[in-house]
Amino acid sequence: MEQKIDRKRYLANMQDEIDSAMLYRTFAEIETDERLAEVYRRLAEVEERHARFWEEQLRKAGEAVPTTRPSRRARTLAWLARRFGPSFVLPTITALEASDSADYLQQPESRDTSLPADERSHQRILQAIEGSVPGGLEGSAVARLEGRHRAIGGNALRAAVLGANDGLVSNLSLVMGVAGAELSNQAILITGLAGLLAGAISMSLGEWLSVQSSRELYEHQIAIEGEELRTNPEEEELELALIYQAKGLSEEEARKMAKELIRSEDKALDTLAREELGIDPEELGGSAWEAAGMSFVLFSLGAIFPVAPFAFTSGYTAVAASLAMSGAALFGIGAAITLMTGRGVLFSGLRQMAFGLAAAAVTYGIGWVMGVSIAG
Repeated sequence: MEQKIDRKRYLANMQDEIDSAMLYRTFAEIETDERLAEVYRRLAEVEERHARFWEEQLRKAGEAVPTTRPSRRARTLAWLARRFGPSFVLPTITALEASDSADYLQQPESRDTSLPADERSHQRILQAIEGSVPGGLEGSAVARLEGRHRAIGGNALRAAVLGANDGLVSNLSLVMGVAGAELSNQAILITGLAGLLAGAISMSLGEWLSVQSSRELYEHQIAIEGEELRTNPEEEELELALIYQAKGLSEEEARKMAKELIRSEDKALDTLAREELGIDPEELGGSAWEAAGMSFVLFSLGAIFPVAPFAFTSGYTAVAASLAMSGAALFGIGAAITLMTGRGVLFSGLRQMAFGLAAAAVTYGIGWVMGVSIAG
């Protein structure tokens, strides 16, 4: 029974490799950029070698090696590539390479071979090609590949927008819900300040965990890359050369650059982290503490608007002042968002204000109903 299961697995693996090799050969045929075509041919050669590996496993198990041809799924993908270009199906092939790498790590025959690393390498190369333009990657595309996690700017900006908006909307809703229940001014003030602190702490902790987890993941990925560099430098050199070819260098130039980089382990690891993983080893996605602090401050600033009027006045006057201040702040946040979206200031500001005040109206109504029920 176990032998039958192994035979089925070997055949499935062999079929996958045959399919991949055929697709890469197809890409090479239709690719107008000869440098990319050569990359595809090299990938196809590796996949054909993998297919022969599984053929050998079948022979070792005493099984006959059947005559195989590309599957219907692979032929369909090849047709789509011929009709719409390789880029049309590249995301699908990239996902398949990632799946193959994970599968091979679980299988005893391939776990300690180069197969998992080869498939992972193919995935990374395809990801580089996906962002390419004729003649290689343009400057902006290279920058995206090399510096996706370079600075804190993305984390800080995201924390600022989410923090201020969440603080404002959540505390406005909380304050209006309590005000709707007609509780005392002191109770509203205490509830609002408690909501401010609780929300700011929760928000900053969540941001810290998010960024810190990303940093630890990047460190782990770099450590794996370092181990691969030490145990199989030839493979990493070849992978770098293929990536540089995908970016537009000739094969000779790509090989020369890869060979030069691989001589220094530190320089090679830094380059591999940037080129393959899209990670800046010096930044690792930004500072978790900076993102958490920014989140805390921005949430608190947003949350103070709804509660501040209750420190100076009471009753409906305080409710009206809270809504007015919060509405103006919501409009300001919506207007600030246009710096990123490019939408009209008036539209974004009014939309943000409408959503925030609508949430406050709902909680005020719920609070009013609950207050009447409790009083009754």
